[in-house]
Amino acid sequence: MNVVLIGMPGAGKTSAGKLLATISGRTFFDTDEALAAQFGAIGTIFKERGEAFFRAEENKLCRAVGAQDGLVVATGGGTLLNGENAAILKKNGKLIYLRATYATLLSRLTGENARPLLEGDLAGNLRRLIEDRATIYAKFADITVDTDGLTVREVAEKLFEVQA
Repeated sequence: MNVVLIGMPGAGKTSAGKLLATISGRTFFDTDEALAAQFGAIGTIFKERGEAFFRAEENKLCRAVGAQDGLVVATGGGTLLNGENAAILKKNGKLIYLRATYATLLSRLTGENARPLLEGDLAGNLRRLIEDRATIYAKFADITVDTDGLTVREVAEKLFEVQA
């Protein structure tokens, strides 16, 4: 069984996921990092190949990851836009939604350049993404963990408690 972290960019999926993997003795896997290692920076993939290419490759990666066991998986913020990805990851995983408020996400993302869908008007684009995605995350989540006001260690410890 895998632990699959879902949620908005800035929710803490990667940072808390890495620590959870260490605490739980699992292997950490970040879908965005894997795609960047294969195709280059996420922003570059979006600009040069388009979002459709990125999402198709993301789907292939979800299939490969979903067939494995014993992972902590940090998904990209848009992974569950394709409901097939959610079904694939749920077959062998518990989906945990790391939820954070708009204010928390905005404070964590200020200065970030590797978030192609947030470029330009960060505040407005973030608000739009939350409106578009929050119900999707809630729909597919087995568990929701609020990350507002928590350190990475506190989030990882909460995840450790609820992952079993």
